[in-house]
Amino acid sequence: MDWNLLNFEERLIPLDEWVQIFIDWLVANYRVYFQILKLPVEKTLMGLVSGLNFLPPVLVIILIAIGAWRFSGKGLAIFSTLSMVLIGTLGLWEDAMVTLSMVLCSVVFCAIVGIPLGIASGRNDRFEAFLRPFLDAMQTTPAFVYLVPVVMLFSIGTTSGVIATIIFAMPPIIRLTNLGIRQVDSELLEASLAFGATSWQVLKRVQLPLAMPSILAGLNQTIMLSLSMVVIAALIGAGGLGMPVFQGLNSLDIGLATIGGLSIVLMAMVMDRITQGIAEKSQNTYKQYSLFNLVFIIFV
Repeated sequence: MDWNLLNFEERLIPLDEWVQIFIDWLVANYRVYFQILKLPVEKTLMGLVSGLNFLPPVLVIILIAIGAWRFSGKGLAIFSTLSMVLIGTLGLWEDAMVTLSMVLCSVVFCAIVGIPLGIASGRNDRFEAFLRPFLDAMQTTPAFVYLVPVVMLFSIGTTSGVIATIIFAMPPIIRLTNLGIRQVDSELLEASLAFGATSWQVLKRVQLPLAMPSILAGLNQTIMLSLSMVVIAALIGAGGLGMPVFQGLNSLDIGLATIGGLSIVLMAMVMDRITQGIAEKSQNTYKQYSLFNLVFIIFV
């Protein structure tokens, strides 16, 4: 046997060329459809950016503090207020609002698409098996790899950065919604069906409420991944707090990169604690869920 046949000194499978040909074909034939697909994201993002920049910074800080106090207590409210004030005093308020808008826009579309997919996979083993390889690929593909096809199909800019963020941040909410649906006690499902509940009633009144802590945990992870991706998206012209980090990297300005990174960390901590508080309250709401009140919950 000639062992030199497998020396791998030359490329035997030109996969890179095939991928390039496929992307070029998509751009040449379907770019206009991708631009149409981009419109809902663009309109949502521009609305959020305009709205947050229109509001006085003090009002935005108060609203964030109220949300933090409502879901996580006074300590987080104080921390959130000080964090947002610090970001403003660093001269990065507008960038912070753009980043917040990008994250909110990404999370909205991740939830709109991801939660139904998670529910479908949680209720159907075949669909879950079909979806799993795609989720594995989405989660293991390096973040930078998303940028090239996104730029070719959607051009550069903040909206393209949000689209890349949506793709990157969607798997956790799908997986954890699936997990939450599957972890619902089978006895509750059997009892609800025995009481005459329809499949829709079982989903709406039993499975979704009990799966809500898991769904919110997925939402929390989606928010964290969105924040990490919007920074990388600065490489394709997306604005926000990623831009000072990118500019500091290009010019070796450690101070500019530091204040950008610090602002991102503070915003991430605030959003993480708020969503964790929402998840904990949701879990406490449904921990007394039992067969005793199942009839009332289904039919009232």
